[in-house]
Amino acid sequence: MARTKATTTKKIEEKIKIKPVKKTQEEITIEKKLITLYTLQQIDSQIDKIRIIRGELPLEVEDLEDEVAGLETRINNYANEIESLNKAIIEKQNAIKDGSTLSEKYKEQQMNVRNNREYESLSKEIEFQSLEIQLAEKRIKEYNSKLSKLKDEIETSKQDLKERKKDFEIKKGELNDIITDTENEENTLVKKSEENQNYIEDRLLTAYTRIRKNARNGLAVVQIERDACGGCFNKIPPQHQLDIMMHKKIIVCEYCGRILVDSEIAERVKIIN
Repeated sequence: MARTKATTTKKIEEKIKIKPVKKTQEEITIEKKLITLYTLQQIDSQIDKIRIIRGELPLEVEDLEDEVAGLETRINNYANEIESLNKAIIEKQNAIKDGSTLSEKYKEQQMNVRNNREYESLSKEIEFQSLEIQLAEKRIKEYNSKLSKLKDEIETSKQDLKERKKDFEIKKGELNDIITDTENEENTLVKKSEENQNYIEDRLLTAYTRIRKNARNGLAVVQIERDACGGCFNKIPPQHQLDIMMHKKIIVCEYCGRILVDSEIAERVKIIN
């Protein structure tokens, strides 16, 4: 790899007629920054892979949990509504009984009236109680119809709840298995990532975080591959390649904005890891 690197550098130098020079302390510092940035990228990429393995499972589990809670709330609401309807039916049944009792009372009183005005008054009361009884019977039918529908809704919701709970337990089990398998590794990597961030100045770390957030694959620092950016795969001019190999400054891809490193930095990071 070192031989290939040297050959590539030589070719580029010859092409643009620039000779390599001995690195200054500032250039060595830049080199360390590049190594730290690329190391951080490799660690964060491993964390990304672990989280990709989990995929959408956490969201699926959360959605199923919310759905289960929603169905349970719906069933409870239906149960409360059924209880209210049953109470209303009992009230109407009692109203029918009271109305029938009053009607019988008024009919008996009609047998002992002294004039037509009293008779007519009692007849109106009997008619009123009859209408009240009819209205109560109508309401009871409506309530019973609602009760029937609510009971059907409860049965359907209970079946849905049973299926959702089953799905929830399966998905939760899958997620727990994955978390168990990867949790220790992820925690270790997260700790390493945080430790590496402490060695990067705030300005660079902010830029790194911004690039990672905007990059679809989470790559903020990439290696040159076949004379192209390892992130967007656009060709890099020879002059830029040489500048990157010299490690004199941090250079970003002019197309995607990712920080670029050469194979030497990548190899040194592999040795460190």
